Amino acid sequence: MSTTHGDVVEALRRTGVPTAADAGTRAWYSSDASLYRIPPLAVVHPRESAEVEAVLAVCRASGTPLTARGAGTSVAGNAIGPGVVVDFSRHMNRVLSLDADARTATVQPGTVHATLQKAATAVGLRFGPDPSTHTRCTIGGMIGNNSCGSRSLAYGRTSDNVVDLDALLADGTRFRTSTGTDALSARLRAVMADHLAVARTEFDRFDRQVSGYPVQHLLPERFDLTRALVGSEGTLVVVTEATVRLVEDRAHRVLVVLGFDDIVAAGTAGPEVVTHGPSSCEGLDSRIVDVVRERHGPHRVPDLPRGGAWLFVEFAGDDHAEVLDRAAVLAAAGLGVDARVVDDPAVAARLWRIREDGAGLAGVAPSGRPGWAGWEDAAVPPSSLGAYLAGFDELVAAHGLTSAPYGHFGEGCVHVRLDFPFDRPGGTDRFRAFLTDAAALVASHGGTLSGEHGDGRARSALLPAMYPAAALELFAQVKGAFDPDGLLNPGVLVDPDPVDAAVRVAGTFPVARPGGFALPHDHGDLAAAVHRCTGVGKCRADNSGTGGVMCPSYVATREERDSTRGRARVLQELVRGERTDWRAPEVHDALDLCLSCKGCTSECPTGIDMPTYKAEVLHHAYRRRPRPLTHYTLGRLPQWARLAGRVAGPVNRLAGTRLAARLAGVDPRRSVPPFARTPFRRRPFSPSAGTPAVLFVDSFTDAFAPDVADAAVSVLRRAGVAARPTGAGVCCGLTWITTGQLDAARRILGRTVATLRRAVDDGIPIIGLEPSCTAVLRRDAVDLLGTDDARAVAARTVTLAEFLTDHPQWSPPDLRGTEVVAQPHCHHRAIMTWAADQALLERAGATVHTVAGCCGLAGDFGMTRGHYDVSVAIAGQNLLPAVDAHPDAIVLADGFSCRTQLDDLRGRPSLHLAQLLCERQ
Repeated sequence: MSTTHGDVVEALRRTGVPTAADAGTRAWYSSDASLYRIPPLAVVHPRESAEVEAVLAVCRASGTPLTARGAGTSVAGNAIGPGVVVDFSRHMNRVLSLDADARTATVQPGTVHATLQKAATAVGLRFGPDPSTHTRCTIGGMIGNNSCGSRSLAYGRTSDNVVDLDALLADGTRFRTSTGTDALSARLRAVMADHLAVARTEFDRFDRQVSGYPVQHLLPERFDLTRALVGSEGTLVVVTEATVRLVEDRAHRVLVVLGFDDIVAAGTAGPEVVTHGPSSCEGLDSRIVDVVRERHGPHRVPDLPRGGAWLFVEFAGDDHAEVLDRAAVLAAAGLGVDARVVDDPAVAARLWRIREDGAGLAGVAPSGRPGWAGWEDAAVPPSSLGAYLAGFDELVAAHGLTSAPYGHFGEGCVHVRLDFPFDRPGGTDRFRAFLTDAAALVASHGGTLSGEHGDGRARSALLPAMYPAAALELFAQVKGAFDPDGLLNPGVLVDPDPVDAAVRVAGTFPVARPGGFALPHDHGDLAAAVHRCTGVGKCRADNSGTGGVMCPSYVATREERDSTRGRARVLQELVRGERTDWRAPEVHDALDLCLSCKGCTSECPTGIDMPTYKAEVLHHAYRRRPRPLTHYTLGRLPQWARLAGRVAGPVNRLAGTRLAARLAGVDPRRSVPPFARTPFRRRPFSPSAGTPAVLFVDSFTDAFAPDVADAAVSVLRRAGVAARPTGAGVCCGLTWITTGQLDAARRILGRTVATLRRAVDDGIPIIGLEPSCTAVLRRDAVDLLGTDDARAVAARTVTLAEFLTDHPQWSPPDLRGTEVVAQPHCHHRAIMTWAADQALLERAGATVHTVAGCCGLAGDFGMTRGHYDVSVAIAGQNLLPAVDAHPDAIVLADGFSCRTQLDDLRGRPSLHLAQLLCERQ
C-alpha cells in the first residue's frame, strides 16, 4: 500500500518531534526570501540531533524529501521544499561552547548570527562573515549558501571560517567532516579521479565564485570535506552542529564614502580601492538612496559626498590614528568626484543601515513597481565589474525593466531586484528570458551566477551557461555519492526545477481590490500590498538594539506565525483565491497576536503595513456579521467613555469586578483604568489670548487622563498660545480602525476631518496629545478617506514636541540633573518619529534613557482575553527592565497604553511630556 501524506505526518508525530501540518503552518513555510512558493507537507522543529535523525528516518522510509531551514532568508529559494521542512531556528539555536584561546565556537545550525556574535565580542572576538541579515540569519543557513557579507575582504567567506561539521547523510550515517567516513571518502575520491581536469580549471577562479558545488576542495591534493560541504545548499547532508573559527575584533573602524558620477565609475574604481587594504568596499547609487529619502524622509540619509553613486569603504585596526591615516590617504587619492571621512560611529551606523536594508529597499524598483529577486547576487572578477555593470544596465533597459544595483564592489558581487511584470500576461516568460540573457552576460565576463546566496531554484537551471557539461556531470556524481536517492532538497543544483516554476507572485489574484482601506501605496490592490513582503525577515530580528519595535509578538513567542513575514505569507495564500475565506482559522490565528503597533510600517524595509492589512481582513470577516465581544466593548470605547463620563463613580465600581471584565471580554488579570470623575471636556475652560492652535483632545485623554490636557493647555499658554480644545464627537476612530469596523471609522473620521479642515483653512495648527490618535490624523485618515481635506489636516497635525520645537516664543524648562526613562509610543515612533521629543529633552538638559521596543499593551491588545501572557512578555523585553534599572528616574510615556501597562505591571507612575514640562516650567 502506498504511503500517503497523512501517513507521513502521523509517522513524524510518533517520533515525538514537534510537528505541524495545518494550513497556517504550510503557508508560513511555503516561501523564504525568494520568488518561489512551495507549500511543504509538514514542518518539524527538532530539539536535538537525535530528533533530526528520527525525522530523516521517516523521510527515508517514505521517500519524502527533506529540506533544512534556518531563518528562511534565502533569496534563491533554497530553504523551501515539497516534503518535510526542518526548522532549526526554533529550538536548535544555541552556542554550545566558545573557546577564546583556540578562537573557535561550536553552535547548533539554528543559531542566529547575532547570537554568536554577541558571545564572541564579549571576549574580544567575532565571527568574520557578516551578511546584511546578521540580526536573523542562522549559521546553518550561512553554511548552506557559503555566505560572505560586507567585510569578506578582511574575513573571507563562510567556507574560510568553518572548522568542522557534525552532519547526517541521507542514509542515516552520522559523521564529522574533519574525519569523514571511509566509504564516503572512497566514493568521492573515485568520482574526482574521473574529473580532475575540469575540477582544476573551472573552479576557484576568483573569490566570489560560489555557483555549483565547491568541488575544488575534493581534489586529492586538498581533500577537505568541511569546505566542500559549505555552499552545498542542503542538498548533500543535514548539518546538526558546526565548529567555526573566530577572529580578533578590531577596536576601531573608520568609514570613507567616495562619490562617483555613476555606478559604472564606482564599480571600475573597486580594484584600486582594494589596494588600500580596507575591510569592506560596498557600492550603491542614487536609486537606493532616493528610496530611503522617499520612504523615511531626508533625515534618514546623512550628508553624502557629491555624486550619483558611492563606495562605502571601511578601514579597521587597533590603533585609531593609524586607521584614520589610512582612511585619509584613500580620501585624498582622487578616485571619485568627492570624498568624506566618517569617524563618528553613530553617523557610520546610519550609513551602513542604508546598505543593510538594501534588499528590502530595492523591493520597490525605480519604476515604482515591485522589485523582485531572481537575479540577485551575480559576481564577476573585480577587474571586470565596471564593464559588467554597464552591460547589465543596457540589458535591463533592453528588456524594458528597471533596477537599483548595489553590492560588494570590492569583490565584484552585485545585488539587484528587478520589476519583472509577473502580474501581466507572459510575465514569467519575460522573467525566464531575462535570466537567460543575464546568465550569458555574466558568463561572458568570466563571472558566476551566484556570489554568496547559492543558486537555489532561481539559478540552478542556468548553470549550463557558465559550466561545461563535464562540470555538470561532476556535480551529479558528487550528489550521487552523498545522496543517491535524491532525498535532500531536490530541485536545487542537480536535476534542477525550471527557473520559472512555482513563482509565488506570478499571475493575477482574485482578491485584489476588496475596498476597505484605500491602500494608496499599492493602488488599492491588497494582493500587491501583501506581496510587498519579500521575506527578508527583519521582523524576525530582535531589533531593540537599534531602537526598533518590529515585531514585538515574534520577539516574545519566537514563532514564525507571529512575525510580520508569517502573517504576510498567510495573507498571500488568502489573496490567491484558492480559499477565499476572510474568516479562515489560519488567517485569524496569524493575525491574532498582531498588536497593530505600526512598527512594520517604518521598520520593514519592504514597506509592509500589517495593522492596515489586519484591519482590512477584520472589516471583511465581520462586515454585516456578529463580531467578537471586544469589538463592541473596547472597539467602541469612545462611545462608552462619553456615557461613563456622566456617571463615572458607579461605572468605576462596576468596572473593577470580574463580572464586568468577563462581560467586556477583558482578561481578569487586568486592572481596568478608572474613568475620570470629570472628563476634560466637562471641565470649565477659559479661552486665552495668543497664537491660535487647536488641541486635539482624544477620547483617552478626555475620559481617562484629563490632567494631561490641562497640563498641555498650561504649557501652551505660557508659550503665548491660545489652545482651543476640540469638542465632543471629534474623534479619530482609532478603536474602530484597529477592530476592522472601517465603515464606521470612515464616517467618524469624515466628520472629524471636516471639522478640523476649518481650522486648517485659517492657518491654525492641530496639536495632538495621544500618539496613536495623532498618527491616525497623520496617516490613516489619508489612507481611509483619500481626500484633499484629509491630506490638508495631516499636513497641519503635529505632536506637542514638534509644535514647541518650532514655536519661537517657547523655551524649555531647565531639566539639568533630571533622569528620564522614556517609552516612545509605537505609533509615535513609526509615523511621526520621536526625534523632536528626543531633541527637546536634550535641549532642556535632561539625561534620557530611551526604551526600545513596544510596551505590550497596544490599545485593546493587552486587555483582551488570551493576550495577557504575550503582553507581559513583550513588556519584559525592554520596558520593565529599563524602569527597574532606573528606580529614581522620571518615567515619560505619552501613550495612554504605555502608562496603563506600567501602572498595571509595576505600579510605577509615569508622565506625559505635557505634564513633565508643566511641572518644571
